[in-house]
Amino acid sequence: MRFIEEYRDGELVQGIARRLSTYTDKKVNLMEVCGTHTVTIFRHGLRSLLPPNVNMLSGPGCPVCVTANADLDKAIALASMPEVVLATFGDMLKVPGSYSSLQKVKAEGGNVRLVYSPLEALKLAQGNPTKKVVFFAVGFATTAPTIACTVLEAKRRGMENLFIVSVHKLVPPALGALLDAKEVRIDGFLCPGHVSAIIGSHPYEFVARDYGIPCVIGGFEPVDVLQAIEMLLKQIARKEAKVDIQYRRGVPPEGNKVALEYMAQVFELAEAEWRGIGIIPSSGLKVRESFAQYDAERMIEIHTPKPREHPGCRCGDVLRGAITPPRCSLFGRACNPDHPVGPCMVSFEGTCSAWYQYGGAE
Repeated sequence: MRFIEEYRDGELVQGIARRLSTYTDKKVNLMEVCGTHTVTIFRHGLRSLLPPNVNMLSGPGCPVCVTANADLDKAIALASMPEVVLATFGDMLKVPGSYSSLQKVKAEGGNVRLVYSPLEALKLAQGNPTKKVVFFAVGFATTAPTIACTVLEAKRRGMENLFIVSVHKLVPPALGALLDAKEVRIDGFLCPGHVSAIIGSHPYEFVARDYGIPCVIGGFEPVDVLQAIEMLLKQIARKEAKVDIQYRRGVPPEGNKVALEYMAQVFELAEAEWRGIGIIPSSGLKVRESFAQYDAERMIEIHTPKPREHPGCRCGDVLRGAITPPRCSLFGRACNPDHPVGPCMVSFEGTCSAWYQYGGAE
């Protein structure tokens, strides 16, 4: 297939859907890790096409959602400083921290700028030489290479007023943490295509090898998702566990070597705190010592309150696949897109947002 319309072809979708019930009659829990997969599943009504024994769980695949309140509080504290211009992607503006949000700080006079690219933060730093411009670097491996390139460009230009707060996270270690917790039975992972376009398929191999859990990297159109689910069910039926790539038009097994090299120049592995999961070793990216002058946490004194979760919010449980959004007492009532209590309702990729926007039955 060469054109996007073919990946939305109704006959192809129905044909795959009819085959899904032929592989196993056992109860199967498959977790889609990427928030974009969650949105595709809801927007195109794919849950209704699955056989009754196949259950889809939504996992920690929304970078906005898994950002811990302690990290949000750092950005909020920085944005409150008169000498700081804080640049951030748009989704982060409304995410509640422990006691405030970047949106509230902006309304109170804080210099918070929304950007679509970290290179815009570079321009802000050039245009505001007397200010400390801090980019709140949130995301998975999809955003890390561009931010690494921005830091390298700042160094090339000899800029001294650009800084980043790196709260980047790596998806594969989180899959191991979910399986180690044994809270929810997971029989297969639908792995993210965007992330895997950078890291490739090899980083997931430990999941199949050490846990015996099949993985399939899938694209984001309806045919992509159903093909990936079919590939998972085939592995389960054959009692196999390996890493397959459905999204071959976007993901080579070795990933994007150039992007990985840029990441490795600027960042190194570190532990990271994930909302709802906790601290996962080697699941984050911190700025290397050789680029310390661009690390806001090293160069700027940041005072934050003791982090807290909002009473009643079960976003963390949703991110682990332990509950579906309607099981949270705040969902659709106190918590909605206009007045989000937790980040799962803020981001377009958030599971709560998808359930609210497109509807979903238990």
